[in-house]
Amino acid sequence: MLVGPSCGKFDLYAPWNITLPKVPKPPVVPPSLPKPGSPQSKVLFLTDIHWDNEYEAGSAADCKDPLCCRKDSGSPKWKRREAGYWGTYSKCDLPLRTVESLLVNAASAGPWDWVYWTGDIPAHNVWSQTRKQQLSELTVISRLIHKHLGPNVTVYPAIGNHESTPVNSFPPPFVHGNRSCAWLYDTMAEEWAPWLPEQALKTLRYGGFYSLEIQPGLRVVSLNMNFCARENFWLMVNSTDPANQLQWLVHILQASEDKGEKVHIIGHIPPGLCLSSWSWNYYHIVNRYESTIAGQFFGHTHLDEFQMFYDEETMSRPLGVAFIAPSVTTYVNLNPGYRVYYVDGNYKGSSRLVLDHETYILNLTKVNHGPGGKSTPEQNPKWTLLYRATKTYGLTSLFPSDYDGLIRAFINDNQVFQNFWYLQHKGHVSEPCMETCKTSILCFLKSGRYDELEQCDQYNGFGGNLVRAARNTLC
Repeated sequence: MLVGPSCGKFDLYAPWNITLPKVPKPPVVPPSLPKPGSPQSKVLFLTDIHWDNEYEAGSAADCKDPLCCRKDSGSPKWKRREAGYWGTYSKCDLPLRTVESLLVNAASAGPWDWVYWTGDIPAHNVWSQTRKQQLSELTVISRLIHKHLGPNVTVYPAIGNHESTPVNSFPPPFVHGNRSCAWLYDTMAEEWAPWLPEQALKTLRYGGFYSLEIQPGLRVVSLNMNFCARENFWLMVNSTDPANQLQWLVHILQASEDKGEKVHIIGHIPPGLCLSSWSWNYYHIVNRYESTIAGQFFGHTHLDEFQMFYDEETMSRPLGVAFIAPSVTTYVNLNPGYRVYYVDGNYKGSSRLVLDHETYILNLTKVNHGPGGKSTPEQNPKWTLLYRATKTYGLTSLFPSDYDGLIRAFINDNQVFQNFWYLQHKGHVSEPCMETCKTSILCFLKSGRYDELEQCDQYNGFGGNLVRAARNTLC
């Protein structure tokens, strides 16, 4: 595994299957638009904050380390490559003031019905992190969110792959003592207690996941996606449904189906980038409970994208979308950003589906230089609307069939695709995405399941490079 594919192909992870209840799948009713004037829920979505406590404006933005714009990055060789006040287009994370600026702007853009927050709090200086530092950053950011958004807004967090140290290190619950993740989960339970009830805190302490009712008729399930991550070497001990998380998910979904409840799933790593058996089983679950799962929300890639789910028999009928929201951090070469989802609201018979979404950014080109291009940065910068999905793509809704049609539009109309490419990178790209680049992105968008990504890879003659490229862009 360490030497890589040049030494032959082998999969250390044995295939496994979860068990579905013997309850027949209810007939599928295609979603329809809510009546005009129906209530909508406005949901703030934050992911991949990556706050760098060592960020220093004026330091080198192109240092030789894996992370720059820091106190020990040295001085830039020329002015254009120095760290900006609010953030930098480079391999740099964010100063705390930019995170606070986002929260101030988001608070005034409310009121929010609730917030989803899918992890990755610390910066990318993974070689020097300590448990004490990770917990300190978790505490600071959790309390900042609580302070700025106020006590009346409930936040539903999920765990990222950077929360632990070493990075990606998440032992399953059968590992006890100092090597376990208790040091992390216990602090999360303390910090998130204002938002989560005791039953949710109990499973959070056990395995970093939980479920609870947001409103009558709507439940959220927060998954610990580190139990599906190839980079989590603990899974070499046992990769069969770590922590029994997927079997637990099936139990929750069956109970929700019985009650007529809709479910939103949140997590950090998109399921199409998981270990193949985990990914296959998750896809199977989404197929079985397509009428119950009303939304899937992820982060991790730092880009604005999505992954599709199709019916397993024909792989042609779209039945689900995993929304992948852009990061708060600039890492790498991006504007800071956040997402707003408009969801079918709280009324009897609501589908709870995503009807629209918006992406807001902090345009670093403008705010680092102040009005009129002056060298002093803006003091209270405004986060601006980059786009609204339905308006930009000419859609009436954001149902799975709409996204399937959008992929077809990407294939047939290069202008539409290049616009997606620009928005995927939060309005900061240097060159267009042509042939191989475009094919690889289309493969990614259609692959809610890891083996689909591999098949697309082989079919297009990339020889495994696409899968490696997809993984390499991950943060």
